[in-house]
Amino acid sequence: MRNYPEIQSTEYDLLVIGGGINGAGVARDAALRGLRTILIEKNDFASGTTSWSTRLVHGGLRYLESFEFNLVRESLQEREILLKTAPHLVQPIQLTIPIYEYGSRSYWEIKAGMILYDILSYDKTLPSHRMLPKPKLKQLFRAVNPEQLTGGAQYYDGQAEHAERLCLENVTSAQSAGATVLNYVKVTQLHREGDRINRLSCRDEITGETFEVNAAKAAVVINTSGPWVDKVCGLGQPNAIGTTRKIGGTKGSHIIIDSFPGAPDTAFYVEAKADNRPFFIVPWLGLYLVGTTDLRYTGDLNQIKASDDEVDYLIAETNRIFPSARITRDDVKFTYSGVRPLPYEEGKKPGSITRSHILFDHAKEGVNNMISLIGGKLTTFRQVGEEMVDAAYKKMGRKAPACKTRKALFPGAITATDPGTKEVVDKYGDRFPIRLIAHLFSIYGAKTMNVLSLTDENPDLAERIVSYRPDIKAQAVYAVQSELAFTLVDICRRRTTLCMHANYGYDALPGITEALSRHCGWSEEECDRQIAQYHTYVKNNCQPDYAIAPEREDASVPTGVT
Repeated sequence: MRNYPEIQSTEYDLLVIGGGINGAGVARDAALRGLRTILIEKNDFASGTTSWSTRLVHGGLRYLESFEFNLVRESLQEREILLKTAPHLVQPIQLTIPIYEYGSRSYWEIKAGMILYDILSYDKTLPSHRMLPKPKLKQLFRAVNPEQLTGGAQYYDGQAEHAERLCLENVTSAQSAGATVLNYVKVTQLHREGDRINRLSCRDEITGETFEVNAAKAAVVINTSGPWVDKVCGLGQPNAIGTTRKIGGTKGSHIIIDSFPGAPDTAFYVEAKADNRPFFIVPWLGLYLVGTTDLRYTGDLNQIKASDDEVDYLIAETNRIFPSARITRDDVKFTYSGVRPLPYEEGKKPGSITRSHILFDHAKEGVNNMISLIGGKLTTFRQVGEEMVDAAYKKMGRKAPACKTRKALFPGAITATDPGTKEVVDKYGDRFPIRLIAHLFSIYGAKTMNVLSLTDENPDLAERIVSYRPDIKAQAVYAVQSELAFTLVDICRRRTTLCMHANYGYDALPGITEALSRHCGWSEEECDRQIAQYHTYVKNNCQPDYAIAPEREDASVPTGVT
């Protein structure tokens, strides 16, 4: 249970609104430097843009075209830091770029870009690029469409397969350093006294309880709510904070498919023939992640879904690159869509809007202790955190201690004192297959022993949630007891990947609810309520519209799900 009286009696130095990867990164940095920090998220951590990314930790090769060299260099530096501080969650991935005559970039332009990319990552630990003449590319990837092919390029970047868990580890790291972290708590009002915000009104979205969070005399409020930045600014009292629009979000959608005939064992970075938009075909946890689109979005931020047209576009472009794939709508196992919190720039094409982040100081709008983040991406969250906390210290009139996040390992990173693979195998190898233990290490890293230890006194938690996946019931209990999970969506979509791997997660629900009712006190009524909410979430966010027949909209399992 949360101690709201204690929270209300505390005066915080830093109040962070928005628990995506950037807000979590700010909270971690601030807590590690000793600031009294509170992180408030209206839904679950990483439930917004963070959860809907392409899961790449990359330098942004295409940003070179717009001469955003500083952004590329910054991103490449951050990629290196994450490869070292979160090696269990961020790992190298090879990308291949096929080059076609109809593309907007020639073989020699791509080569020049590759050379510049290597120069800007001069201190990298990953291999440098190599160019592939047409015969070599065809030899390596026999299923690639040869029509108008001129050659290709290969290079390395990073991949965060479990992007949500990277956010979660920021949150738990901040919590361990003394921060108060709250998910499912909505800020309903920003209260102002003169030119400062002095407190926040909040509501627990699960219990309905209301309370206030008080700011210390020199406190700073950080708005890292992503696409919701303007909405948070509108909570100011008595008037909105500023009148200018700051966010001009663009929608990005993905599809997840099984391996297909001719599927590559490396990621492909491709230019779509239909509109020259770049997109990725990425191997991901035994499946393939295809995306993303880049479209203006002005709709409901709380219910974003890939349209049928977007799904068809991604299918068609994947089939163009790999003609033997013959992917159809029936092959799409899952879709997801999110909004990039890009700066509002009227008249600009979505792809040409800068991906650099902006720290917007609201002092110019009459509020001297609030900073909003405009933009930001998965790769650069740590740098954002460092910059935000430095800016907060400056506003407080205090000298900022040295930032610790450049070298501080994430909670799941294995050190010499943590139980490594050998120790876990020695203890549990006779009870669990090596494949299952390896699966847990890829998710929890050094915390794997904590998950498996739940099975010592409760053997039923060693059972698999579904027969065809390695996930065990202990993971669901661990999510609730130790990872701030409150709902089935939290467990299936963000603490595990069962939502994408187990028939939209439907197959996993009986096993999870059985474990939670036995070990976490979930009543039959609570389980039923959670299951209903889960079905609604999947239909509204993950299930293609074409797969939901109108007459079956109220069915427990939508049409097309088997």
